[in-house]
Amino acid sequence: MFKRTCTLGLLLLVAVYALKLIIVGFQNLDLSEFKPVAAVFLLDVSASNRSLLAQQEQTILKISKRLDSEDQALIYVVTEDTYSVYNGNPHKLVAMREAIKKRGAFDDKSFGTAYGLALKKAIGDALRYKQDGYKPAIIILGDLENEGDITKQINWSTLPKNIQKTLNYVPDLTLAFLYAHPQKLDDVRHSLLPVIKEKNLIVASEENVDQAVRKILEAVGR
Repeated sequence: MFKRTCTLGLLLLVAVYALKLIIVGFQNLDLSEFKPVAAVFLLDVSASNRSLLAQQEQTILKISKRLDSEDQALIYVVTEDTYSVYNGNPHKLVAMREAIKKRGAFDDKSFGTAYGLALKKAIGDALRYKQDGYKPAIIILGDLENEGDITKQINWSTLPKNIQKTLNYVPDLTLAFLYAHPQKLDDVRHSLLPVIKEKNLIVASEENVDQAVRKILEAVGR
């Protein structure tokens, strides 16, 4: 009887101690640390990038699967013009794939790459998402080739200043350039590293995309 009483007493002490640890853990848990993420994808569907499109689509889905259900995914297709094809829950992978397939289908009459226009729209989205409490990330998937209307292309002389201005309002912005040629990615780094933290500027050629995906998810807290 005495042995049984001691055992029960010991179990009660262990249970009380465990309960205390749980309560202290909840007290120290800062729920405000969670920030929803807004991932804005710019997908090049032009002729020069066509051979990599399937891989790039899979990269979008791979990143989206790792996001939270409270996060947002916005996908633009980029050719001679740019427009959004999906805006919503990042876990609706079938809907995202179908949107890319339907609206991003190759048009042999279409020529050009409106990267500059797409990036301008994405920065505007990032500013709006930030106002709504999201942590924005802009992820560009394409070869960064300049084709077609020069007014819709990226102006690399003014881009660093524009990004620096954006960072005044969105200091935690993550910017990623994936699948371009290493030489172009070197130009991106040299152009933008003076104005953005290295952990928030992620560049990767086709061979290093998997590693870049991990860096993107780490940068946005996923």
